[in-house]
Amino acid sequence: MKIYHNPRCRKSRETLQLIQSKKVEPEVVLYLEKIPTKKEMKDLLKKLNLKASELIRKTEAVYKEQYKNKTLTESQWIDAMLEHPKLIERPIVVKGDQAVLGRPPENVLRLL
Repeated sequence: MKIYHNPRCRKSRETLQLIQSKKVEPEVVLYLEKIPTKKEMKDLLKKLNLKASELIRKTEAVYKEQYKNKTLTESQWIDAMLEHPKLIERPIVVKGDQAVLGRPPENVLRLL
């Protein structure tokens, strides 16, 4: 199991804590420091069954300043997330070929 984690995010911390409470120690990926590759992002989106635009944090300043009201292709949204990883909604928890968004944290229970 792997969690794409931002320790400054309350929901991300809650999700990690929930996983650990079930006696599972996931691989923690600090995605703001170790930015996923384009291939990894495409793989995550496939596992989440989401379009790139659905994984964008629309409350982030960079979104409001650079992307709000713009129509981008799937590839362009992925590029935007890789250029500005803060745009990636978090946390993302992956187990095998499945992934869930830890919002709410209880979503992760489907993978445990």
